Amino acid sequence: MRARFSERAPVLVETTLLRRRASDKLAGLCDISAWLFTDEALQQATAAAVALHRASRLTGLVVHDATCSIGTELAALRRASATAVGSDIDPVRLTMARHNLGADADLCRADALRPVTRDAVVVIDPARRSSGRRRFGLSDYQPALGPLLATYRGRDLVVKCAPGINFDQIWGLGFDGEIEVTSYRGSVREACLWPPGLAVPAVRRRASVLDSGEQITDGEPDDCGVRPVGRWIVDPDGAVVRAGLVRHYGTRYGLWQLDPDIAYLSGDRLPAGARGFEVLEQLAFDERRLRQTLSALDCGALEILVRGVRVDPDVLRRRLRLRGSRSLAVIITRIGSGSGSHATVFLCCPSR
Repeated sequence: MRARFSERAPVLVETTLLRRRASDKLAGLCDISAWLFTDEALQQATAAAVALHRASRLTGLVVHDATCSIGTELAALRRASATAVGSDIDPVRLTMARHNLGADADLCRADALRPVTRDAVVVIDPARRSSGRRRFGLSDYQPALGPLLATYRGRDLVVKCAPGINFDQIWGLGFDGEIEVTSYRGSVREACLWPPGLAVPAVRRRASVLDSGEQITDGEPDDCGVRPVGRWIVDPDGAVVRAGLVRHYGTRYGLWQLDPDIAYLSGDRLPAGARGFEVLEQLAFDERRLRQTLSALDCGALEILVRGVRVDPDVLRRRLRLRGSRSLAVIITRIGSGSGSHATVFLCCPSR
């Protein structure tokens, strides 16, 4: 490469490697085989399935992506038949977006905190990485969330946020719409702020599980009881847990909680399509007794799930010294509160 392309070799190699990484992350968006990327821009880019899901809620609208970067969100919006325009303050990324989207893309250079459109839904994805490191505080976003909400107050503003945002802080900034938490391929990808004009009335929290197409909101019943373990334990999808909709999910499928403050659910029937853990034994958490029981069950491979108890699954797995041939799972959780709380272990057989 150096002999053929001289000083351009490093850039060409990096571009080729970034396109290979992007081929999975952006699959289904459009033909990205000739796109230009930077490493940080690709890290920040929304996965195609998530971007297309958000765009589906904006079909037929006029949308301004005010932090368009290299153009992935705009590509999703165009795919969803939205009338989309884009802007970005970074001239390099804007030039990449022009290359990636083609000559017919409506783009301009602008600061997201200085509106350049009227009567359009504004979509903003604040930067949450700097020099490869994640930014967690709302004031550390670029642009910061407080000024962003103030700038577009009274307009339809959609903001992509990190999944770990503090909901109370968001509402404390005056946001009065819906927070949608989205998961894809088994991991929580983002929390998206939807303005009241684009949300269902009375819905403040939504969980969207793209792998199954399932959605659940806080507008559904949540009269989920607390009972001892049944035949199955269900660990709800991370989007459901993060959105605080465990009780709503349990009510929908006739499940109950093992503890009112822990996100594990139980039931005698497994919801269709859900992964569950069939309970074989229940015992108080004691490492020696657990090792003996797993040995008696011929366990050689172990999945360990922990909530409410300070246990490192990797450290525990090494100390159990498993030698058997059977694959099992253990769920370690706290049951009860205060002086009456105790760590409990459920030995289970995973449904898949």
